[in-house]
This record gives sequence, C-alpha cells and structure tokens, in this order.
Amino acid sequence: MQEWANQLCENRQFGSKMTDSKYFTTTKKGEIFELKAELNSDKKEKKKEAVKKVIASMTVGKDVSALFPDVVNCMQTDNLELKKLVYLYLMNYAKSQPDMAIMAVNTFVKDCEDPNPLIRALAVRTMGCIRVDKITEYLCEPLRKCLKDEDPYVRKTAAVCVAKLHDINAQLVEDQGFLDTLKDLISDSNPMVVANAVAALSEIAESHPNSNLLDLNPQSINKLLTALNECTEWGQIFILDCLANYTPRDDRESQSICERVTPRLSHANSAVVLSAVKVLMKFMEMLPKDLDYYGTLLKKLAPPLVTLLSAEPELQYVALRNINLIVQKRPEILKHEMKVFFVKYNDPIYVKLEKLDIMIRLASQANIAQVLAELKEYATEVDVDFVRKAVRAIGRCAIKVEQSAERCVSTLLDLIQTKVNYVVQEAIVVIKDIFRKYPNKYESVIATLCENLDSLDEPEARAAMIWIVGEYAERIDNADELLESFLEGFHDESTQVQLQLLTAIVKLFLKKPTETQELVQQVLSLATQDSDNPDLRDRGYIYWRLLSTDPVAAKEVVLAEKPLISEETDLIEPTLLEELICHIGTLASVYHKPPSAFVEGSRGVMHKRLPARTGSGESAESPDTGSSAAGSAPEATPAVIPSQGDLLGDLLNLDIAPTTTPGPPPPVSGMQMGAMDLLGGGLDSLLGGNIGGGSPAMGVAFGNPPAVMPASLNAPVSSGLGDLFDLGGGVGMPMGAYVPPKTVWLPAMKAKGLEISGTFARRAGVIQMEMTLTNKAMSVMSDFAIQFNRNSFGLAPAGPLQILTPLSPNQTLEASLPLSTVGPVMKMDPLNNLQVAVKNNIDVFYFSCQYPISMLFAEDGKMERQVFLATWKDIPNDNESQFQIKDCHLNSDAASNKLQGSNIFTIAKRTVDSQDMLYQSIKLSNGIWVLAELRVQAGNPTYTVSLKCRAPEVSQCVFQSYEAVLKN
Repeated sequence: MQEWANQLCENRQFGSKMTDSKYFTTTKKGEIFELKAELNSDKKEKKKEAVKKVIASMTVGKDVSALFPDVVNCMQTDNLELKKLVYLYLMNYAKSQPDMAIMAVNTFVKDCEDPNPLIRALAVRTMGCIRVDKITEYLCEPLRKCLKDEDPYVRKTAAVCVAKLHDINAQLVEDQGFLDTLKDLISDSNPMVVANAVAALSEIAESHPNSNLLDLNPQSINKLLTALNECTEWGQIFILDCLANYTPRDDRESQSICERVTPRLSHANSAVVLSAVKVLMKFMEMLPKDLDYYGTLLKKLAPPLVTLLSAEPELQYVALRNINLIVQKRPEILKHEMKVFFVKYNDPIYVKLEKLDIMIRLASQANIAQVLAELKEYATEVDVDFVRKAVRAIGRCAIKVEQSAERCVSTLLDLIQTKVNYVVQEAIVVIKDIFRKYPNKYESVIATLCENLDSLDEPEARAAMIWIVGEYAERIDNADELLESFLEGFHDESTQVQLQLLTAIVKLFLKKPTETQELVQQVLSLATQDSDNPDLRDRGYIYWRLLSTDPVAAKEVVLAEKPLISEETDLIEPTLLEELICHIGTLASVYHKPPSAFVEGSRGVMHKRLPARTGSGESAESPDTGSSAAGSAPEATPAVIPSQGDLLGDLLNLDIAPTTTPGPPPPVSGMQMGAMDLLGGGLDSLLGGNIGGGSPAMGVAFGNPPAVMPASLNAPVSSGLGDLFDLGGGVGMPMGAYVPPKTVWLPAMKAKGLEISGTFARRAGVIQMEMTLTNKAMSVMSDFAIQFNRNSFGLAPAGPLQILTPLSPNQTLEASLPLSTVGPVMKMDPLNNLQVAVKNNIDVFYFSCQYPISMLFAEDGKMERQVFLATWKDIPNDNESQFQIKDCHLNSDAASNKLQGSNIFTIAKRTVDSQDMLYQSIKLSNGIWVLAELRVQAGNPTYTVSLKCRAPEVSQCVFQSYEAVLKN
C-alpha cells in the first residue's frame, strides 16, 4: 500500500502528463462490471489501467473482492509494475478469500524461479504476507530455494519471510529446518542478509524466550561486528540489539566489542546511536574502572548524547528520557555537560520538565551556582507546572549539595516574598524537607512561613506547614492557636492533612501538656469517633492508648529522633534501573517501566539484567528485621489498662487474665498468649471442660474486665498493640476476599450474539457485579441498561451500567456494576437466585444467576465475645445445622485467616484432644447474624461446621460459602 502511495506521489511530483489522481475520483455505478471487462481485456495497457483502478478503489475502502479471480489472472505477466499491483491486491484480500487465493499459488512458485531477482523476492515477500494456513504448506519449497538464492536481495527477503511464517505456523518452520538455514545466514557474505537473519531470529526468539535460537559465541559475534559497518541503518540497529543480549567471557572481549561498536556513536540516525549506547553501557559493567580505556569510553559517550538534544522536540524528549536513566547509572558521563540541559524559552513543557530533572541529577558543588541561578529564573516563568517543578528543584539541590543549602533557603525565602500562591506553597513543601535534612540549622525562617499560613489551600502544602508547626512547637509561641485554626474544618480536610494534624497536636501536647490537654482530647475524639477513615482511626487509637498508658513511652515514640532524609528520593530502584538500561532505545526507556508492565500477556517479555561484577553482593534485608526485638519480653510492662468505662478500654480492651498471686505465672500449655480462651471462660459452661488444657486461673468472668497485666508470660508476648491487631493463635493477616471464577450467564445463541459472563465480588465493602460482554454478532451493540427482579436480599444496581463506548463485532468489554442491598425483597428459590434483564439497541434479554452469599457478609460482622455467648445460648437448638467439608488440608490458623478475608470472623479458638474449634460470627447485609463452630482435627481432611441462625434457611448458602472459600 505504501509502495503504491509512493508511486502516486512520484507521478504527481514529476508532473507526468497522465496523473494517477484520476483513479480516486470515479464514482460511477456499475463500475465493478466495467472493471471486470477491462481486467479480461487482451490489451496489456487496458489491463494495467484496470488494476490501477481496482487498487485505487481498495485504497479508499471500497469492496472490490468480487474481482478476485479476474485480478489473479493478471498475475501472468512480465510487467513488474503490474505484478506488484496484483500482489498488493492479493495481500489485502487473500484472508477473506482463502479458497480463491490458492489459485495464485502456482504463479508464486513460478515467480520464485524467475530470472529477475526482483520478481523472485517480490513473490516470496508476498507469500509471507498472505496469512492463510492453506497456503503456508505450498510456501515451503519456494522459500527453501530463496533462502539459498544466489542473489543477496532475495536471501534477505526470504530471511524475513521465515519470521512471518513462524508467526503463522511455528511447528511447520521447525519441521522444515528453516531455523537452521536462518542461523547459517548469520555467516552470509552480504551484510544486509546477516542483518535480516539476525532480525528474524530475534523476533522468533522473543516469542520463545527459552529456545536459545541466537546461540551467540565469539565467532558469530565477530561476523556480526564485521557486517555492522556495511549494512543499512536499520540493519545496524538489529545487529546492535542482538549484541546487547550477548554476555562477553571476560573484560578483554568486552573491550574489543566496545572498540568496534564505538564508531556507531557518530551515526546520523538517533536510533543507531541509542542502540550503540545500550551496548556500551552494558559492556562497560565488565571493564575495570582503573582501566585507561574505561575513562576514554566515558568521554566518547557524552558528545553523541549531547548531539541528540539538537534534534526536534519529540526526539529530544526520547533522548532525555534515556539520558535520565544513563545519568542515574553513570552520572560521570555527562557531569561536565550541564549547560546543554538548561531550558530554552521555546522548549515544549515536556522537554522542560525532563531537562529540569536531569539538571538536579547532575547538580554538584562545582556547578551548583549556575544551576541555582537558572532555577531562580525558571521560578518566575508563566507556566505553572514548570514553576512548581523549578521551586521543588531548588529544594532538591539544597538536600543534595550541602554547601548550597543556605543559598537555596535564601532563594526560597525570596520566592515566598513574591506572594505568588503556588510558588509559596511549593516553597513550604521543600523547606519542610530541608528541615528534615538539616535539623536545627534553618529554623529561623519559621516566622516567615507562619505569615503565609492563611494562603495555603493545597493539601500537600497545608500538611507540610502543620508538620513544621508540630515539629517546632516549642519555638512557636502561638503553635496551639495555629493548629486549632486547622482543627476547625477538620472533616473538610484531605486525609493527608488530617493525619498530619493529628500527629502535630500530639507532639504539641507532649511538649506543652498543661496548655493543650483540651486540644489533644478534641483531635483524638474527632479522629476516633467522628471519622470513617480506618487509617486515621487506627492512628488516633494508637496515640490515645500510648498517652493513656505511658506518656513517657509516648514521648519516646512520637518525639523520637528522625532519620535524615536521603539525597535522591526519586531514584529508580537499582534492579529496575539495570533492566531499563538493557532496554535503552525502546519504549521501556521512555515509560521508565519494564516491558512486562505495558506489553499485554507474558509472551515475548524477558527480564534483562546487566552482567554482574564480581564481589558486588547485595545486602538483602529481611522484612522481619524487628522481630527479635519484638519477640523478647519487655523489662517492665505498664501496670494499668484503662477501665471498661473509658473509650479506649471499651474498644481496645485486651483479654489478658489478671495475676491472682505474685510469683511465677500460670502455665500456658505452650500456646501463644492470643490463643487463650478469648471468651473469658464463658465457653466452659457452653461446651464443658477446661479450656485448652490451661490453668483454671485463665478464665475471666464477663463482668470483670482485666485491670492488671501479668508481669510476664511464658508464651512470647509481642506487646499490647500486637495483641490489639492480632487475634492470636498464629492467625496472621487476613487474605483477600474469595471471588468465584467467571461463568457464562447469557450464551450468545440466546441473546442474538451478545454473550455475558460474570461473577460477584466484594471490594472495600461494595458488592460488585463484574461482567465480560462479548459481541459475537455482525452489528454494533450500544445503549446498554440493566435491571434486577425482586430477590431475597434486596440486591439492586447502585447506578446505571457504565458502558460508554459501542460494542463492535468480535469486541469484548469489561464492566463492573456496583450493587446496593436496598432494593425490593422477595424470597427466591434457591435463596441466592438473581433474575436479570439486560437491554441494548437490539433487544431485551433475560437470564438468572446465583450469587455467593459471602458477597453479603459485612465488614462489621465481628461480634463481641459476651454477645456471642449470649446469642449462641439464645438461639434454639432446632436452628442448628451441621455440615461436613471434605478434602480440606488447611490447619485451623490458615483456615481462620482465609475465612477472615471473606468477613467470617473468628471470635475464639480452643483445642481439645488435638481438635481445634473456631467460634466465628458472620453478619449479613440485611442484619441477620450467623454463628458458627468450625472443628479442625489435625491430619483429618474433613472439617465439621455447625451453624446457628435465627433464619435457618440461610444456613445452606452460608455452608456453600464456607466450602467455596476454604477450597479455593
């Protein structure tokens, strides 16, 4: 198509007497019939004109497939131009007319033996482009001949054809031995053949990462390097990319390859330059740094990178994104080239921001003066995003180059005096970071910052100012008034500001306790009682508990000395940086993401790494570095827990038995502390016997909450907060909620081509109906809507079905519909049956599906221990149902953990005769409570679950959810 378009352009350009534009202007009726007659004409010129008209019609989108046999007949010609046009037509229509396309096979085979190498190459190229299975078997013999053709043009075309054929039928290529022939072409005398063979093998290897097709060795590398100097620019890119996948045996071989690749740095094509940079960056890893050549190579890498910045803006941006990676890996390459990254007035914003980023990375004591002068200039620009980034950059310079910090702070204060709102706010954010890097050095500027308090309206700036006030409260006379002014609109603030305000007021209280008691009470109450944000509530509870149990410990925790912040906070993580260096010159280096992050599917995605230096061991820190400290028993535990009437006592009361007598503690039978009877001995009366074989002293009566902690316990104690967040008995963090796999709800044959498959999920407390809609019809579908019939639990769409784009033929769309439980109710059979109507522009379709009842299990379904016991007794025994779950191989802790992910909460656990019994509660969205006892016998894959509920008809569905969650 491109070839044909180029030809038309050439005709117009040279003003030929008969321009080809006329072929695009005809709109006559009966044109197909006329073309058919002309294609069968005896006159060669008329035939050629007719084919041109056909191609023109095809180009503008008209359907001329009816002329297939007539056009194919025109293949029998010696005219190269006509043959090209016919082949172009064939490539376009062969897929829709595979049976007719076979008619052309004989001509292809014949053309592959034509004396003219251009025709031979054209034939094999076209056969590779016709993606029809029926034709591939006929392609093998001509392709084999062309791979060994005497003319290099034919061989290079055939090499690419092997890759195309492999994409259609990989097994056929392997069986016919084409891969071996392709490997032989790497040793070809013609550099273009070598380049195409490398390109074909690389593409095939990408789809088969473990095949080791490009078995590179010093001999083959030498051949590639020889071909590198003589092939076209795109051939050079293929070879350089192939070289980048090779790992040299030693530093000598690495240096040899670098020496032969270095001339490519002066190439006019930027893609060749970046590919050469990639090879050199990789092989430099193996060169000793004290080697003279290493220094020479660093100097040679700078000029080509600088030259790339004189190209048009789009190329500049790609170059800058790659330079950003190079500078992070080896800043010494461009350390003397700071000026080329100074922003020009006419640079687009995306280039400006990228240059700014690189300037900071290259900033050093030697060039900081000119960098700061530039940045101050940028901060007075009109582009808001650019100004913000420039102000942040000044702060980053202060953190990176200590000698410049004072000058940076002075510059930031000058910018604050401009009173430009967004400049002031950015300056306050970066000054906070400077305080973190250089404590007790620049605090004299706080007064100036406080003057601008009223102008702050962005969350990040407000949070930064609150942090400064809280951190330096002892130096600010009216700190309490300043923080109180923020507190007035606490619920309107963003989460970031609320969290910072909570911490700042607690800091203020610890520094000035007598003056701010009321203020801290107010913020803790707002955070814990009036907020629905779990992060804020948890932090409020922790502070409240710390303050109420041990203010000294609170001071040590909240006012602890903070670690200094690092110089570069936005550096790419080292292993990712190594992988991105291996992808220089590709899309991955522009996105700064590995290919696996944006290439669909895992096919063709290989993680690359730079060659390892000897002795560069990584220090792998365990995520559990603090476990040893947490595991040891504290020297002296706080003696008092808040009383039951206290808010914290109510919400956070730990179930730790009081020590009745001084001396050694009661035995704990080798259990974790949290594995004690969490029902405080209440299950004794319900189920009989001593709890878990422990001491009777462990039972606690319901009416008397524990008032004193034991001095020590034999079992490991993690701390009060550890018990607060851990149910105990080894139960870890809950897993995610179970989501059943999607099933087909509405088959295409019953819905005029619309197929709907789906499932139900509960995410962050919201029930979602997740659907996949596929259009298997020939027409476009649009105007989707959905409605539910009345059902057992009042499920109804919480909003319209959001399908914003029409569903084209053979297209698939994902849709997620949030559901509410406030719709009309009617008991269904089965109980979890849901009848759905889906409407689109074609018709209305009906189907029914069954939702897992676990989607209705609420997050607040953890019953209080006392309430659980009373409720269990109160529900009649006739309402108890018992079920067995077979082939389940989890231990009780893993089972509890898994169930908690689906909002089935374990209230207590006890062990009798090596059988674990878990007592659990569930709350359905309509307020029905289900109580459960799950029995797990070690070594027995059959669990027994007993369910008690005031509405026993739900028990069967609840059991099905237990089974589904535990078995999946």
